[in-house]
Amino acid sequence: MSIFTDTSAFYAVFDADDQQNERAVRYWASAMGNNAPLVTTSYVLLETCALVQRRLGVDVLRKFCEEVVPVLTIEWVGQDLHDAAVIALLAAGRRNLSLVDCVSFAVMRRDGIRDCFAFDPHFDEQGFNRFPAL
Repeated sequence: MSIFTDTSAFYAVFDADDQQNERAVRYWASAMGNNAPLVTTSYVLLETCALVQRRLGVDVLRKFCEEVVPVLTIEWVGQDLHDAAVIALLAAGRRNLSLVDCVSFAVMRRDGIRDCFAFDPHFDEQGFNRFPAL
């Protein structure tokens, strides 16, 4: 069973000051120990890299790129997926919902992924099973 992984989870794993850090690190270790396939998108990678570089620095970014990215299954976002996510974003008409989130939801639905490693409540709103549960 694949687990979609969001920026909110990646960031919580690497930021020791994040309020979800301990839970994120435990869940990450559990997922790695269970060899659960971890799926993400190229948009989540872009968002995570920008956030980690800006807030935590290049050394942490290097660790993310060298240790985490290689174990992920990356869904590369093409024009069709991007366009569908833009349509969903504009239809939602919500300021705090991002294009990255809409791409994530589209990939999860397309691929039949129900579970995600995320701290973003938008995944709950969309009917996905978010872990670790809050």
